[in-house]
Amino acid sequence: MRQTLSVAMIAMNEEANLPRTLETVKWADEIIVVDSGSRDRTLEIAQSYGAKTSYHAFGGHGEQKNVALDLCTCDWILLLDADEPLTPELQAEIQTLLASEPKYTAYWIPRLNLIMGRWMRHGGFYPDRKLRLFKRGAARLSEGVGPHSTPQHQGPKGRLTHDMLHYAYPNLAVYLEHMNRYSSEIAQLLAARGRTSRSWAAFAWNCLLNPAATFLYNYIFRLGFLDGREGLLLHLNHSVYIHWKFIKAW
Repeated sequence: MRQTLSVAMIAMNEEANLPRTLETVKWADEIIVVDSGSRDRTLEIAQSYGAKTSYHAFGGHGEQKNVALDLCTCDWILLLDADEPLTPELQAEIQTLLASEPKYTAYWIPRLNLIMGRWMRHGGFYPDRKLRLFKRGAARLSEGVGPHSTPQHQGPKGRLTHDMLHYAYPNLAVYLEHMNRYSSEIAQLLAARGRTSRSWAAFAWNCLLNPAATFLYNYIFRLGFLDGREGLLLHLNHSVYIHWKFIKAW
């Protein structure tokens, strides 16, 4: 028996990304978009694709996405960000999977990231699997854990083979703006848990050695150098991001 599909999304001023993504899921049975106060055409665009829209004041990524999950009514949920369109191959794979009862109740999807104009295929940034497709009620996000939380699901999970695209950071300015905002959000969570690097040993590791070790691991041992100059910029600045979140917590 064919399974129905809800697409769940959260959004805030996403008029640049939303049409590209919604175009790839317009075949879904239901699209839910939870907005946190957009001042651009986000809501207008979402509604033009038949999406059900609602407002919820932003209280954190996990909380916001759980609000969207709770509004879904179909058998299965595909959780997406506004900048994550599906490739045609992934669309067909999901449609085939849901043509009958799937073997698993949750599936990992590989994600291909566009960063500074280059699709990143090394350095730990691919296949970058995300748990985004699951039976309604089978997964939920933890709240208060920062912007990159994974839906929590008990039991075995399947893997899809085709890519979800992530138009993450088209240029360095956008990347730095996001990392500044994300590091501030995570620093607040670290501080609330008492991880403020007060001892010299913790300070040296978290704020200095950990960022350097992360760069060496991703750029050298995980072959990040194969992604050219963009890969070098990515891994250098990713290490700076790690430094930021710990130094801000301190």
